[in-house]
Amino acid sequence: MAKQSEKDDKAKASPETEHPAAGPAEGEPRAAGTRGRAPRGGGAGASDGASGTKAAAGEAGGGTATRPAGKPKAQASKQGAGRAAEETPRKKRRGRPMRGQSRKQKAALEHRPAEPMPVGPAVAALRKVGSPRKFDQTVNIVMHLGIDPKQADQMIRGAVALPMGIGKARSVICFAEGDDAEAAKAAGAVEVGADDLVAKINGGWSDFDVAVAHPRLMARVGKLGRVLGPLGKMPSPKNGTVTPDVATAVREFAAGKVEFRNDAGGNVHGIVGKWSFSDADLQSNIEAFIEHIRRMRPQSAKGEFIRKVCISGTMTPSIEVQTAP
Repeated sequence: MAKQSEKDDKAKASPETEHPAAGPAEGEPRAAGTRGRAPRGGGAGASDGASGTKAAAGEAGGGTATRPAGKPKAQASKQGAGRAAEETPRKKRRGRPMRGQSRKQKAALEHRPAEPMPVGPAVAALRKVGSPRKFDQTVNIVMHLGIDPKQADQMIRGAVALPMGIGKARSVICFAEGDDAEAAKAAGAVEVGADDLVAKINGGWSDFDVAVAHPRLMARVGKLGRVLGPLGKMPSPKNGTVTPDVATAVREFAAGKVEFRNDAGGNVHGIVGKWSFSDADLQSNIEAFIEHIRRMRPQSAKGEFIRKVCISGTMTPSIEVQTAP
């Protein structure tokens, strides 16, 4: 009898006897995610607080399955989608947002004429819209042409020597030998040579603005295509930098001969002087540039050739110039 009473006392003190593991009763469905395993800990707190089960302990609700406490499935899915969107890297916005116009810009736009004007009045109007600056602004010209830039025979490329220059001296080198080299040096070339000049440029020297070459030396100068090509300084017959008369070419480019080439939109950009030029000098340069482009009209170009011409300073609005097509 004494041994039997000790066994009963031990059974009462055992946690497994006091709180048996909660499991599905006979006839009840098994909770999802359990796969027949008893909850860890074996206590009542573990069985009551287990998440992810669809059935509670038998004593909680008389055997009826209840949803565990937590967030609804729809809300959890929305939060999961939001978390995935946050983890996805956002695309960087290129550039910066456009700022509003300053007071000087607004005042300049108020004085800008709405209709095209002849060259003389257009230069005078440009003076009115341009406020004084601490530097000598460059006066630019843009011409929109009726060409197809995709067609090779309609490309507009070349150089023009303006009658009044552009107000900036340019350093010119020349590839020539013999008497041509001496004439180029007298015309103002900063460096004159042949193989020695080619080797110097291959060594990394590029402190010049324009390179002029005699046709006889183009076989040697052609080796510099990978060096001078990306810099836009490679001599070419199209822009007048490959010519037998190297002395004249050096003199013109040193005085400010302007090179131009149409872009993908059929526009030609050029420099026609400085803000310190007189109105008459600016007018002469603008008229010379427009007339030079008009003479380069391709034969395959159809319709109106010169569609629009505008002039502007470095920090001024543009003024449309009235020209004949």
